[in-house]
Amino acid sequence: MSTGCPICGKPVATAFRPFCSKRCADVDLQRWLSGRYVVAGADDDAENPLGNGLSEDGREE
Repeated sequence: MSTGCPICGKPVATAFRPFCSKRCADVDLQRWLSGRYVVAGADDDAENPLGNGLSEDGREE
């Protein structure tokens, strides 16, 4: 297991675990919100290209 902050590599602070500071936690959050980080999912299929069980207008299918 890594003992360094995933953003800057400094030692982790218990209050901000797994980060070293609020700044690094905020940098990580911004990366998620901006789309820089993504979680790979299953390939979309032709019947449900959104892959979420909703139609394009947001209604359940």
